[in-house]
Amino acid sequence: MESTRVAGLALGSGSGYHRCMKIYTKILIGMAVGVVLGLTLGPTSELLPHDEYTIGDASKTVFRLDPTKPETQLQFPTRTVKGKTSGPAIVARANGDVQEGEWNKDKTLRIDWVPVRIEISQELALFDADGTWRKEVVQKKIGESVDAWLEIRFRTLESGAVVASQEPLSGIGNTLNQILNPIGQIFMKLIKMVIVPLVFASLVVGIASLGDVRKLGRMGGKTLGLYLLTTAIAVSIGLGCAHLVKPGQFIDEEEQAKLEEQFKNKSDEKGEAAAKAPSAIDNVLDIIPENPVESLSSGNMLQIIFFAMLFGIALTMLGAGEAQIVVTFLDKVQEAMVVIIHIVMKFAPYGVAALIAEVVGTSGISVLKALLVYGLTVLLGLTLHAGLVYGGIVKVFGKLPLGAFFKAIRPAQLLGFSTSSSSATLPVSMECAEENLGISKSVSSFVLPLGSTVNMDGTALYQGVAAVFIAQVFAIDLSMADQLAIVLTATMASIGAAGVPGAGMVTLAMVLTATGIPTVGIALILGLDRLLDMFRTAVNVTGDLSVTAAIARTEGEKLQILTPEQDVADPDVGFEGRVSEEMEVVEPE
Repeated sequence: MESTRVAGLALGSGSGYHRCMKIYTKILIGMAVGVVLGLTLGPTSELLPHDEYTIGDASKTVFRLDPTKPETQLQFPTRTVKGKTSGPAIVARANGDVQEGEWNKDKTLRIDWVPVRIEISQELALFDADGTWRKEVVQKKIGESVDAWLEIRFRTLESGAVVASQEPLSGIGNTLNQILNPIGQIFMKLIKMVIVPLVFASLVVGIASLGDVRKLGRMGGKTLGLYLLTTAIAVSIGLGCAHLVKPGQFIDEEEQAKLEEQFKNKSDEKGEAAAKAPSAIDNVLDIIPENPVESLSSGNMLQIIFFAMLFGIALTMLGAGEAQIVVTFLDKVQEAMVVIIHIVMKFAPYGVAALIAEVVGTSGISVLKALLVYGLTVLLGLTLHAGLVYGGIVKVFGKLPLGAFFKAIRPAQLLGFSTSSSSATLPVSMECAEENLGISKSVSSFVLPLGSTVNMDGTALYQGVAAVFIAQVFAIDLSMADQLAIVLTATMASIGAAGVPGAGMVTLAMVLTATGIPTVGIALILGLDRLLDMFRTAVNVTGDLSVTAAIARTEGEKLQILTPEQDVADPDVGFEGRVSEEMEVVEPE
């Protein structure tokens, strides 16, 4: 039986069809497995006992060696970094029966004490660099445990609902996350490893093959203009959906208080990060690298694109005779990076399963219930934007059948959904554009890297919904001027926003600040952010490929979507283009 070469993804062949299972089918199976693992064995699973308290900063939480004696309060070591003092993150495992306190006279506060066991971890020891705390306070070594009592405060809201200061999670679920996290991170790192050399090599080769700086300038102007236009439309759609559904009216006082209590610290971190974010002018100036090697090593995509463009232009000015050896070398580098991606994709189902399980298991059903209407509002906006705006671009400018287009880019959409990273999906997006849509390397290698950095339509739409949602919760009326400011700020903030998980929260804090909406409201939506990040990244990737198809068509290219019959007939084409697993000795000439 002849072995099948499906980017190393197939298990073998037996029929005329060259693959046992398409990569997107494997990714879907991995996603399904991840959802099941997250719901049944995740930290928030209702099927498991909740017996661990995860403390982000132990120095800000009250622990006592004896709950009846305030003088026995356990003071954890702290350290100061860049003027900010913080304590270690710890896990406190429940270790006995709760000592329930009494309500105060106003019936607004009750303090319970939970017996817990705290392991002296390596991280905790790093905060106690000289070992004084371990020797004099707890008399324990690394690996040993301290028995203490954790203070849990119960507050009664005006509605009569009771909110706890700490909620326990499943110890089994936390252990599963610790096991799955490295698997997901290995997969992400393997993909990201290829991004910089692939983008730089393909962009230089593509520009050198153009041979015309005017064509590059024309293509760049159209690309940026279309990206910014779709981003502004996305924010407007988000605002419209939020006003239509009014999700802020569906969250009650108890849910609001629980979310604020649970995510307040993370919300403060996002606000601080937004305050330190560079201005729009600084972002523009930062496009020009002072040290291209440093830009390549740090993965600053805009700077890499800028330098690669200049380098490609310089090669064309040297002439074919002088530059041919460099262009040929970089062309082979690009082809080698594609082979690496095909190898890495063998690991995709397992990496995707680990990433999804961690997201679903951490988010939990309770958060999903509280923010269900808000989440559905975001999904409504994303669906409208993908179907109407991107569908219109593909049909009108790209002149491609919409159903076939979405099928052709499905691997990139699924990978973007599971990784929540436009940057990580970039190599697969380029493969889909060139192999499945017939777009030239010179266009895909320019438009797609730019899109993964500046095209954040899904994120911008999400910020429009989130801003109105938070304003509705806090009963803040937004004027037309405020909403226009949201559109402008979200559009400009998307330029240079990192194409990685969670970057949208920092730009959201900037949007809220610009319109006077309390940034503490970010705590309300953080619990669902990672889950929605998956959907909006899939939309971002769809937008990148839609604009790329449109630009390619306006540049006179004849696009043709690869059909299943063509894919089967020619084993050298398609996203899952076959890469020989046979190895040969390669010696220098």
